[in-house]
Amino acid sequence: MKVVIDTNVFVSAIYWPKEERRCFALFAKRKFQLAATAEILEEYAEVARRMHAKYAWADPEPWINWLSLKAGLCESSPLGKQRSHDSTDDIFLGCALASGAAVIVSKDKDLLGLGKPFGVEVLTPRQFLGWAKCEGWR
Repeated sequence: MKVVIDTNVFVSAIYWPKEERRCFALFAKRKFQLAATAEILEEYAEVARRMHAKYAWADPEPWINWLSLKAGLCESSPLGKQRSHDSTDDIFLGCALASGAAVIVSKDKDLLGLGKPFGVEVLTPRQFLGWAKCEGWR
């Protein structure tokens, strides 16, 4: 199964080891495939490095390098028109559509408010972990 993860979840996983990090632990255990575009990976790196200036206790580089190697890259599908309130969120929708992802994991209220765009579930990290537990992922 393919999953797209929003930048806010990625950055939270690096700096605050809570539910967001548990989502990435499932990826590390190969419970799902992480779908990303070059643009998403660039955004992950840019935001994580910017956060490092403020929160120096965690080094984002191993995370950035790991995902650059392990994420399944695809070209984003055109959406036609802006779908989310914040146009920068559309990269996650385009990636999900192009990759055939079943889920987008996000803490972004605008993305979560879209419901199930293009048949893709948009879940919080907590909801995703609950769903994964029901699927028997450990």
